[in-house]
Amino acid sequence: LFFHYSHAVDAHSFQKMQEIQKLMIEFPDYPNVCVKMLNSCIKEPQNYLAVFIMQRDGSGRLDFIQNVEYKFIELLSCDFRASPEEVVRQQITFRYNSMKSKLSIMQGRLTDINNLVKIKNPSLLLQLQKGAGPGKRA
Repeated sequence: LFFHYSHAVDAHSFQKMQEIQKLMIEFPDYPNVCVKMLNSCIKEPQNYLAVFIMQRDGSGRLDFIQNVEYKFIELLSCDFRASPEEVVRQQITFRYNSMKSKLSIMQGRLTDINNLVKIKNPSLLLQLQKGAGPGKRA
């Protein structure tokens, strides 16, 4: 149900990657290029794709692909390795606690706003609570 993979590249492994994939970038630029490609996939999903393929042996590959009219061009492939179960557990716990904290902060803000509206305009609060419907809280 949950998974966590990591990608590690040093100068030597990047050189191999550069030769195999015929990359035109240098090692110091590699992190920025990865970030740029990820952002392109988010901002222009019609033109850029990121495809992550997981294998049963714990390996994975992230392919960045550009959609150019009638063909797809593979821009970059990054090899990944599955993280140990303990790392997965730590990531889940961290992300769960982070979301729980954000929820608590938002609920506090909502309570503060409700209290302010209750004081300033009680009829508006009643309308908001009616509009929220049963089981929902305005």
